[in-house]
Amino acid sequence: MTELRLRELTVRHHGPRGPVTAVDGVSLEVPSGATLGLVGESGSGKSTLARAVVGLVPVHGGSVLLDGREVRVRTVRARRELGRLVQIVLQDPDTALDPRMTVRQTLVEAATVFQRLDRPARAERVTGLLELVGLDPRLADRLPRQLSGGQRQRVAVARALAVEPGLLIADEITSALDVSVQASVLNTIRELRRRLGLSMLFIGHNLPAVCHVSDVVAVMRHGRIVETGPTEALLRDPRHPYTRELLASVPRLSPRRS
Repeated sequence: MTELRLRELTVRHHGPRGPVTAVDGVSLEVPSGATLGLVGESGSGKSTLARAVVGLVPVHGGSVLLDGREVRVRTVRARRELGRLVQIVLQDPDTALDPRMTVRQTLVEAATVFQRLDRPARAERVTGLLELVGLDPRLADRLPRQLSGGQRQRVAVARALAVEPGLLIADEITSALDVSVQASVLNTIRELRRRLGLSMLFIGHNLPAVCHVSDVVAVMRHGRIVETGPTEALLRDPRHPYTRELLASVPRLSPRRS
């Protein structure tokens, strides 16, 4: 389990009319073993924030701390060490899956990044990872194109978990899936939390869906956090007009709680 703290995090990028502040002085905390849900509309800065945490975009102000240590991704070694602590799963699973590699090859490659495994241990690890994310181990020898969108996303999650990170960032991982598949994946995420005790930053634009897996929810708009609170309290009594707007505008997703 890994604790994440953001202190006045600021990230800028270049737009058509000059520099744009995508993340504007954001301070958030994901306690060890807890899940923080981050919700907001497209363009609010959520994904930029996630990429800043894992060093995929530069930080222009503030800091990212993992277990109290500031993250500075300046070398290959530093990026490798960061991968031990935190992994990210993106909206499009194809970004994480090589179309030429079978599921087995993908998971073995990830699982052996930080440890040596003999052939029996590799087979056992692949089976365990697939079962962990709710997939039949018989899918191990298929290519990504032979899987459904939901199955590919589960493989992407398994790949991230293969290195046994303390923090998992899930960035819009259900938004491209149909409603029934979304519900199934959300229930899998809840089960992973229970079984692994992971810390998690779960990002999405559907407030009820994000709340389904989160202990605390932060609402982001135009690069800033406008409201933060325990999940049940925020759903019951949203204080900010934008939070109420999000809650009213998105059809409620009602996954079966397991």
